[in-house]
Amino acid sequence: MHLAITIFICTYILIIFGLVHRTAAALVGAVLFLALGVVKPAQAFSSIDFDTVGLLTGMMIIVGITRRTGLFEFLAIKAAQKVKGEPIRILASLCLITAVLSAFLDNVTTVMLIIPVTFAITQQLRISPVPFLMAIIIASNIGGTATLVGDPPNIMISGFTGLGFIDFVGNLLPVVLVIYIVIISVIKLIYRHQIETFSGLQMRLMSLKAVDELNDRALLRKCLAV
Repeated sequence: MHLAITIFICTYILIIFGLVHRTAAALVGAVLFLALGVVKPAQAFSSIDFDTVGLLTGMMIIVGITRRTGLFEFLAIKAAQKVKGEPIRILASLCLITAVLSAFLDNVTTVMLIIPVTFAITQQLRISPVPFLMAIIIASNIGGTATLVGDPPNIMISGFTGLGFIDFVGNLLPVVLVIYIVIISVIKLIYRHQIETFSGLQMRLMSLKAVDELNDRALLRKCLAV
């Protein structure tokens, strides 16, 4: 047990501080578990949840292809323009998009797709991206909680308990909506002085053409169908 805890701690230190790529750190940790006899190969193999691994692999493939279409950039810019470039409303819109996407896609991948557009929008408005980043990260986590496929732990819970997709949505969606409202309110209160901009900068944002971000519409139709 002490050896297992030591390997876990060392692996997480490597991942947290970015000393090596997180995939390499995880694989080295797993190999050490087997090589040092912490777990037997048969035991390790039988512990793999192939439903979770398969779903995550499928999601990453879908998102990896969809990102080439410019869909995520289009949604972010369109959301910002729908609220007339008002910073707090942009923050709420980006969080809503992130939460909805995270409910059906991998959280980390969703954040990685939304963050670059967030930087572009905050640069246009000349405001700090920090409040937006904090809110988006939290929105990704609460959005992923709402559905069976939104988070790997939910998939694993479903496998052990037999709870279905509707069970998760029915019990967690109302809670997620309340948390979403609370988070936006708290972020607005804490960072209210960092999300103020000028009307001229808002007009610059409104002049952007979101449709120009859709660079492969044929591929987009296929991805949306999938």
